[in-house]
Amino acid sequence: MASADLVVGIDLGTTCSRDGVWRNEDVEIIPNGDGAYSTPSYVAFTDTALLTGNAAKRQPTRNAENTVFNIHQLIGRKFSDPALQLSIRYWPFKVECGPKDTAQVVVQYKGETKRFQPIEIVAILLCEMRKMAEIYLDQEVTKAVLTVPGSFNYFQRQAM
Repeated sequence: MASADLVVGIDLGTTCSRDGVWRNEDVEIIPNGDGAYSTPSYVAFTDTALLTGNAAKRQPTRNAENTVFNIHQLIGRKFSDPALQLSIRYWPFKVECGPKDTAQVVVQYKGETKRFQPIEIVAILLCEMRKMAEIYLDQEVTKAVLTVPGSFNYFQRQAM
């Protein structure tokens, strides 16, 4: 397979995410910048930066309300969904009702209040996973396959 034909597989998990590629008749799991083969599915917003992965996971002790995790539980769900309402009670970050009963994450970022749809948080994670793959493969990634949890319903699958 020519290097231009490489397709990256991204497992965007609830707690951790992984990249892999089929190359030279074998699967290669792509390490992150720390050399680990899984990356925490965390995004943190600070006064100066947007953090992902391990850097974001270290934030909850000092920046809990602006550190987002378990984003899968928000994907494709209405804000009024009873299961979502139960989860919201335990998260340190703020989730509020957006247009058409959508859930949106509210954080402080660079001194401003920002609202993100869950899929925007997923996009931040996917961009980071793509960057890791591009560094490892030393080429631009233009093709990818994304996994979703088997428990996702139709609406959650479509949202991804």
